[in-house]
Amino acid sequence: MIGLAAALACQATAAQALEPLKVRLDWTPWGVQAAFHLAQHKGWYKQAGLDVTLEDGNGSVTTVQIVGAGDSFDLGHAALASMMIARDKGLPVKAVAVFARHSDIGLLVPADSGITGPAQLKGKTVAYTAGSLEAPFIDAFLAHGKLTKDDLGLVSVDAASKASTYAVGRTDAAFSTIPFFLPVVSQNRPSKAVRFADFGLDMPSFGLFASEQKLAERREAIARFASVSARAWEYIYDGHQDEAVAAILAQRPQARLDARVLRGQIDALQDYFGTPAAGQRLGAPVPADWVQAVKTLSSVGLMRADADPAGFYVPGLVEPQRYDAMVRP
Repeated sequence: MIGLAAALACQATAAQALEPLKVRLDWTPWGVQAAFHLAQHKGWYKQAGLDVTLEDGNGSVTTVQIVGAGDSFDLGHAALASMMIARDKGLPVKAVAVFARHSDIGLLVPADSGITGPAQLKGKTVAYTAGSLEAPFIDAFLAHGKLTKDDLGLVSVDAASKASTYAVGRTDAAFSTIPFFLPVVSQNRPSKAVRFADFGLDMPSFGLFASEQKLAERREAIARFASVSARAWEYIYDGHQDEAVAAILAQRPQARLDARVLRGQIDALQDYFGTPAAGQRLGAPVPADWVQAVKTLSSVGLMRADADPAGFYVPGLVEPQRYDAMVRP
């Protein structure tokens, strides 16, 4: 009895020592969240002294607004272009970690279409979603092929039906978020991606951000979460993709997710992570990326051209090497 009481006391003390941290995700479960679910499933956050709560989202723009304007969440995970646009408009948010260094926006085309760039879209029907993040970049992308919107048939569809519209062949191509949709549509219509990033329209994609208030109040806890998450991504891309898929399924059983699609999303995302800068590990913001992001976003009127690139992120918080001994096969 004494042994049991002592054990329970130890568990209580350990629980009290964990620092609560609440994170708002970008969307319902998909491959881009693999590192968070894996680290949660493996207990890595707890080993780093954190009691993490992951809450599903309903879009990057909404997550940015909720995290930036409220006090309910310590961190957010979203497409960082949305965060930059919001900060430029006055919302006090900054990036903490960048996982996908390259823009995930682009064009879905059939794998056997022969389409490799905008010039080959002349006369094609292409689905897009008005009001989405891809919409402002379409003119600039087409200009690289010396085309305008009048040279193709743009079909406006809502975000929920865009994948199915393209997958069943109602359009020749679709502008979209590539890593999310590519594995989904390829089940019915084998496809490939033409990346906006390869045509000068690059910017950091998915990563972590926080409000300036939370960064001042919870800096060390935020740094721990970002560092463990970055280390988890390194672990995943070191040959543990299927383990990450299993973790997502275990953490979100009610979502009825398809393991094949999740694996496809994780694989598709790797191309957008890029290579860490010299002397850096995955997750650390790279200054040159943010210079390019300001150029890209301002070129289509989404933010000021004179915005300070260094003002959009906090350096020095992501140190995955702190957890090398903890994260092992």
